[in-house]
Amino acid sequence: MITALLTTAAVSKAPFYIAGAVLAIYAVVLATIGITRSGFPGERGVRVVMLLSFVLVVITIAMAIHTSTFD
Repeated sequence: MITALLTTAAVSKAPFYIAGAVLAIYAVVLATIGITRSGFPGERGVRVVMLLSFVLVVITIAMAIHTSTFD
């Protein structure tokens, strides 16, 4: 009975896996573009890339904390 309650109350790790996958894909795409284009991201694009990177990392960390379990 208790085991059944604990398994139904378990938090899904899917949000963390999705956020982590999006962050990893973003990093690979960003690195590929940065390697192939010498002027990337340009003067104005630097802040946009930094902001987007920061937001994706914060979301991934938040999902890791949210889906963590303490046994």
